[in-house]
Amino acid sequence: MATKVTIEEVQRVAGLAHLQLTPDETGSMVLDLNAILDYVAQLNELDTSSVVPLAQVSELDGAGGASLLRGDVLRPSLNRGQVMSQAPETDQAFFKVPKVIER
Repeated sequence: MATKVTIEEVQRVAGLAHLQLTPDETGSMVLDLNAILDYVAQLNELDTSSVVPLAQVSELDGAGGASLLRGDVLRPSLNRGQVMSQAPETDQAFFKVPKVIER
């Protein structure tokens, strides 16, 4: 495969994802990503001209399809007042939870 992931590309993507990679992790990530790309290149060499494109695996013959899915039926839900009265912190419409992402 001609296209290889570089250290600079891994560092740029890690920065966009707000990841702090050590130099060892960056090197390992470069090797892993290039191995994945090499495997995808191998898969691209296969002849798939006789394979029917699918949007869902359930479309395969014998996979069950829609018969395996439950019907979309309206059913009663939990009582909001009862649930909110048991919540540690709420505004009576939503649960209040601590912030988990710091930026």
